[in-house]
Amino acid sequence: MRIPAHSVCTAIRDDIVSGVFECGSRLTEEVLARRYGVSRVPVREALRTLESEGFVVTRRHAGACVAEPTEQEAADLLEIRMLLEPLGAARAAQRRTEAHLKVLRGLVRLGQERVRRGEGEDLRSLGGWFHETLAQASGSPALIALLTQLRHKIAWMYAVEQPVRPADSWAEHGALVDAVARRDPERARALATQHAERATAAHRLRRPPGPPAGTARVRTSQHPVNIAGVRH
Repeated sequence: MRIPAHSVCTAIRDDIVSGVFECGSRLTEEVLARRYGVSRVPVREALRTLESEGFVVTRRHAGACVAEPTEQEAADLLEIRMLLEPLGAARAAQRRTEAHLKVLRGLVRLGQERVRRGEGEDLRSLGGWFHETLAQASGSPALIALLTQLRHKIAWMYAVEQPVRPADSWAEHGALVDAVARRDPERARALATQHAERATAAHRLRRPPGPPAGTARVRTSQHPVNIAGVRH
């Protein structure tokens, strides 16, 4: 069985985003291959992909390391998202399918139901699925890829405060779905802009202490590669 590089890439990326591998930590092929139970070949390919995405940098005499983004780079991500999410919503209004609408409406119902019951534990996950589905509805592979990468990198660099009034946030989601259902791209764009502005205000930059020079600080929790669906 050969584990595909994209599965290894996802596992490493998730561990970077969750902080298992801290900023500045070395990422050696041997250690990663042992950690995920794979050969060094898919690890090498995954590290190249993660370097192109900005999660990994290659340093002289050190090799692959987790990137250490600056505050300006982090701020740029939120600004870029402010431009791309409204574009994605407008495209979704033009290109969505009935299947997309069904999922979006179902997520809004679930979110609003959780709010009414005071069950806020999974609201963030539901919100993530909502925005992922909205991006998929844009019908633009390039835009979907950019928004997906932004979502990963923003989750890595920022902590997000729970909204003081979660009902308002889910009402905005509902209004956005209504605009998409009516195929009204300008309304969808305006609502997505307003929603993104509100969401941006809840982001707080993570400032974890960097590891000492030349060391790799890695938490010990395991993150096995998800090999479901891999052909033997």
